[in-house]
Amino acid sequence: MLGPVILAASRSDRMRRLISAAPVTKQVVDRFIPGETVDEVLPIVRELTGNGLELTMDVVGEDITTPEQAAAARDAYLELIGWLGPLELGARAEMSVKLSMFGQALPGGHELALANVRPVVEAAAEIGTTVTLDAEDHTTLDSMFAVHEELRKDFPQTGCVIQAYLFRTEEDARRLAASGSRVRLVKGAYKEPAEVAYQQKHEIDKAYVRILRTLMEGEGYPMIGSHDPRLVSIAQELARTAGRKLDEYEFQMLYGIRSDEHLRLAAEGHRMRVYTAYGTDWYGYFMRRLAEKPANLRFFARSMITKG
Repeated sequence: MLGPVILAASRSDRMRRLISAAPVTKQVVDRFIPGETVDEVLPIVRELTGNGLELTMDVVGEDITTPEQAAAARDAYLELIGWLGPLELGARAEMSVKLSMFGQALPGGHELALANVRPVVEAAAEIGTTVTLDAEDHTTLDSMFAVHEELRKDFPQTGCVIQAYLFRTEEDARRLAASGSRVRLVKGAYKEPAEVAYQQKHEIDKAYVRILRTLMEGEGYPMIGSHDPRLVSIAQELARTAGRKLDEYEFQMLYGIRSDEHLRLAAEGHRMRVYTAYGTDWYGYFMRRLAEKPANLRFFARSMITKG
């Protein structure tokens, strides 16, 4: 399996330099990341929302080593919110944040991340939108869930992400489904050991369906993060069985992947949110997109051969 190899490469400075220097890389990266600045990405925001889609915006970057960098990440999100406010998009453009960007891995990181993310959540609420806390590797999740619980005391619309491949997630889903929170379910994109996570695709898919059923039957707001046509179909059936209306759950897919499906689901009346990342520190995000799906890797390799 190439996925673990690619994920290892995502942490390699040597591979970062090699791939970043390849002439074709920017052309391929643009498929997944539509810009490096707010100015560059705002036309995409207008285009997608004009087509009946919603967005969750992610300022990419995870290798935070100083409190100053964490504060800069906070300020980047505040800048984004400052631009989105005048567009009056409300919940059609929310934020996704990784607490690692806000200093979670630094000394005193839990408190630092909470202190940095709170102003972002507050600013988002002021313009009528919200924030979802992304899940990272399993060692960070207790801290993420604790931050999520703390933020929801004042901002109950704050969402979080759970990952189907982790053994713990079924219990996490039961807890969250009863709380009325917004929960995005994804398969998982980090290299995790067999002691904590399923390793085979069929096991992960079965876990995804079990967890999604729990969310659909619960009191929260499920967000289905998958491009898998079979899982999308199953999600629709689970929603019908649970008696959910079209505005009581949503689909989420990545910018640049299955764009026709985005439009199809929106045309059918589903809430369809496009995960749209931007920024200069794109390498880790890009490599995980390659690791998640063989077709993405083939696309990149083919481009390297034909255009490199």
